[in-house]
Formats: sequence, structure tokens, C-alpha cells
Amino acid sequence: MKRICITTLEFPPDVGGVGESVNRIARLLLALNYEVHVAVFHSKDRKVSADCRKRASCATIEQDGILVHRIEPAIRTAISTKQDFLSEIYLQLKLLQHQYQFDIFHAFFINETGYLTTLIARENNVPVINSVRGSDLHKHIFNPTLHAQMVWVLENSSWVTFVSHDLYNRATLFAPTVQTKSSVFWNSIEPIDFTQLPLPHLVDKLQGIVIGSVGRFRDKKGIEYLLDACVELKEEIDFTLLLVGDFAEKECEYWQQEIASSGISEKILITGIVERKEALAYLPHIDIFAIPSLHDGCPNAMLEAMLSGRAIVGTNVDAIGGILVDEVDALVVNPASSEELAIALRRLASQPQLRHKLGDAAKRKAIAAFSPTVEQQHWQEVYHQVLSPEELALISLGVA
Repeated sequence: MKRICITTLEFPPDVGGVGESVNRIARLLLALNYEVHVAVFHSKDRKVSADCRKRASCATIEQDGILVHRIEPAIRTAISTKQDFLSEIYLQLKLLQHQYQFDIFHAFFINETGYLTTLIARENNVPVINSVRGSDLHKHIFNPTLHAQMVWVLENSSWVTFVSHDLYNRATLFAPTVQTKSSVFWNSIEPIDFTQLPLPHLVDKLQGIVIGSVGRFRDKKGIEYLLDACVELKEEIDFTLLLVGDFAEKECEYWQQEIASSGISEKILITGIVERKEALAYLPHIDIFAIPSLHDGCPNAMLEAMLSGRAIVGTNVDAIGGILVDEVDALVVNPASSEELAIALRRLASQPQLRHKLGDAAKRKAIAAFSPTVEQQHWQEVYHQVLSPEELALISLGVA
């Protein structure tokens, strides 16, 4: 049995789309008879109080057949640098490799996870897969101190996976060799019985047409343009703008200011961070699901909205634009266009039959094209390629 070490910044019960995806993929690999380990770490700077010094640690538990190793770097001073954290995590990963002798490493997000994982893998002559998820190449590539590091990761990967062709195209600009060792495929979505979910807490506060979005709202989500579009509609339509989730902590003051100055704050309902089950429970109560992202990889929230049969307005970016077909299963608009968003929202708010038609088509597509078995087949092929490249080459030539 081959032994995998997946590295990630988050894993359930952590809240976040990457964590949900890693959990799903880990279980798909487990079903393919791999021994799956997940190493979870984050080297972000943290506030340190005088009584908060501690040694580095690695706590290991089993979650549904997956061994999860949560790595915490040491805190020795009140002011710790990024390299302090990374070097501590590197050591803990090195100890895990010494203990378990992994056959392959797989990193999600090419910034810190990808860098450390690729370094450990190359030092131990073990293949490494790096999975690009979105912000790593859409945002962090603009950090000049990270640019060379991220290009090095792409060049030294055994294989690279992408959740959108936009991400693939950008990667090949920085590291052309990626073209010969990569694949592009979307996330999948497991079946959900929305009738069995509990009634969400704030459902009695929803009024009129419910325009909703789900996620951890930050710069890339394009919420400003959704706010502006809703402002245009405030005199025409009775609506509630439902934001299931909350704003990123570092941007919270900005978003509070945007909402306060929008003139529609009384129409906006923000749930705060909720468990995934409650977030899903809001979907049947949404009339129009809006995903006005500026860039966004392949968002799980959109696939969940499709599966729930919502009428969707999305932007023509990444997998959102790759999956949704304008006028067939959604209305697709250009990013950063409040005007186009307002037109699409107005059409859907005034045409319940169009909402029903697009929602039904989206649900059919989610069931047919985004089954976990489809994604599992993709991962099986990637792992086969990386672990047995010679055998796969012979098969393709009809020799084996």
C-alpha cells in the first residue's frame, strides 16, 4: 500500500473551501487503497502574549481512516519571523517523513505548503504533486519576495494540478515546463439531501427576493460590485442580500464601511461564520445565488448552489466561467461590472420562470458532471502517472 502525505493550511473542523476540498480528495484517495496522511500547518504570524511561549508540537489523530498531523511551530519570542515558523514546520515535516517514509507528497497551495513540501520531497528523492487552488497564482504571485520561490515549486514538481485553465495558463507563463507535467480538472460535489438539513437560524429575517452568496468574503470575492448592483435595484425590488459567512478579519473594517455607506444596510443580512451544514441549509431559501468573484479557482460554494438548483449569476473567471454557460444554466457577466450584475439580477428577480429554468439546468449539470467518481478517476490517473510513469507510458504505447 502506497503511503501519501498531503500538506494543507486547513482541514476540517477548520472552516474553509481548501480544507473541504482536501478532506474530500483525501477520502477519494483512501477509497483507492492508499494510506493517507494529512499534515496541517500554517506559518502565519500570530499575536503572542507574555505567557504564550511554547515548544513545537505535532498532534496526530485518526479521522475516518485518515491520519491527521496538526503541526504547531514553537513560539520562543514575542516577535517571530516567517522564516522562524517555516523552519520549525520544516523540521516537523522532516520528522514525519523519517517516521512514516512516505511514497509521495501532495501539497495544496503552492506558497508555503508547496515550498516546504517540495523541499522535503526533493531532499528525500520522493515524488511531489502540487495543486494550485486559486489565490496562490492569482494573488501571492505578485509578492516579489515569493515570486522566485513559487516558480521554483512549479519547476520542481513531479506533477501540477489546476482547478481552472486560467490558473494553468498563468503557471505556464512563469514555468513553461509545467505544460509537460500537469492536468486541469474541476472539484466535485457529493450528493446532498437539502430536505434533511435543519432550518437555518436567521431564515425568518429574509424578506422579498433573496439574493445570496456563501463564503469567507474578502478582496477576490467582488462583493463591492454586488453591493453597487443591489443599490441600483433598491427602488425597484423588495430584496434581502444574504451573505452566509463573514468577512476576512483583516478586511473587516473596510467592509463595515462599505456596507454603512451603501444606503442598503437595512437590506443586508450577514450570518457570521457558521458550520457547513447550516451554510448549506440556507441555499434552498435563496432565490438568486450571486458569485461576483474577480478570481476564485473552483469554488465549492458554487457547486453546492448548482446542486441545490439555485439560479446563479456568476463572473466569467476561472472555473466559474468555465463551468457556467450563459443563458443555459446561469447568467454569466464580466468581473468588476456592477452594471452587468444589476441587469442580470433584475432579470432573475422579475422572471421566476427563468430562475426555475436555469436552476434546474444547473442542478442537472452538477449531478452529471461533478460526481466524486469523476474527480476520483482524475486523481487515480495523476497518482498512477507520478508513481508509475514508465508503466503508464508502456500502456499508452500498447506494450504492457
